[in-house]
Amino acid sequence: MSLINKMLQDIDARAGQPGAAPLPDDVRPVLAPEPRAPWRRAALGGGVLLAVAAVGALGWRMMDTPATPVMAVADAPAPAPAPARASSAVVVAMPAAAPVQVADVAPAAPLPPAEEQSAPAPPGPAPRQPVDAREISAKQATAKPAAAKPAPAEPAPVKPTAAKPVAAKPAAAKLAATGGGRTEVAAQRAEGAYRRALAVLEDGRVTEAIAALQAGLALDPRHEPSRQTLVGLLIEARRPDEAMRQLQAALALDPRQPSMAMLLARLQVERGGPALETLMRTLPYAAGNGGYHAFLAGVLQRDGRQHEAAEHYQTALRSAPQNGVWWMGLGISLQAELRDAEAAAAFQQAQASGSLSAELQAFVERRLRQLGR
Repeated sequence: MSLINKMLQDIDARAGQPGAAPLPDDVRPVLAPEPRAPWRRAALGGGVLLAVAAVGALGWRMMDTPATPVMAVADAPAPAPAPARASSAVVVAMPAAAPVQVADVAPAAPLPPAEEQSAPAPPGPAPRQPVDAREISAKQATAKPAAAKPAPAEPAPVKPTAAKPVAAKPAAAKLAATGGGRTEVAAQRAEGAYRRALAVLEDGRVTEAIAALQAGLALDPRHEPSRQTLVGLLIEARRPDEAMRQLQAALALDPRQPSMAMLLARLQVERGGPALETLMRTLPYAAGNGGYHAFLAGVLQRDGRQHEAAEHYQTALRSAPQNGVWWMGLGISLQAELRDAEAAAAFQQAQASGSLSAELQAFVERRLRQLGR
């Protein structure tokens, strides 16, 4: 700058000499800057420091924040220094950073004195390089999102708990113990009545034994020995209706009693009751009971259902193949079905069993003569 000022001063001096060529009209002298007061220097220095601090804070903030498309910002070129005042000036072309329209540029501010210019400016943040927006978008797409910090969990509201009744368990336990105790006491009293009935029955007091058994069953209706003994005593005492009521009550409590069902069916057959219905109701619980199937076959035979009777006789004979009476009953049903050959074979099995009475043996022989055997 001092060299340019010196050149301008020399040109101005030559222009004032006689015979010197006049300066062109488009060359005008540049006025020397007015001397600045000291406070202006301090204000200018403070402004420069604030600008540097602002630029540094902005750079730090941009480095701290996540990468976003940023437009490249280039540092504005410093205004070209104006030459010192001279009597005549020459415009010297300086290379500009970029072409600028003259109409859009404001008048240049006067430069500070030379001593201020020579002072080195504080180092500022390096200018950021232009970033391609597409590259940043690709990095953002591949970057993993930062895990969000879990919000502090709010304490769960405490639900008021209802006070548990302390006396509930002892009361329930006491009630259960009382019920179980009553059942046990009833069973014990029924067993005692049964033993008293057997004791008086040994003395021949049947009526008193029947009353004791009835009292015991009133306490415990499921006492099976008392029921069986009472039914037997009622039948011996020729009181069949009462015996049938006792049997029906027993089967109503538990139908899984084939012996009781057979006894009730026998009484019903004698008195014209529904014997077949009674036997069919208990049939599912008589599996493997040959006597039950043979008795059911005899009832079916009386009702004329010979085919079903033959099937039940055959089932009964699987459990007792030497029972001559059952072979005789099978022969009768087969002869009624006009299956003479099978019937003759069944009668022969009955005759060979050797378990028939003389009367039944004579009956089998007559049937064999009918069949020509």
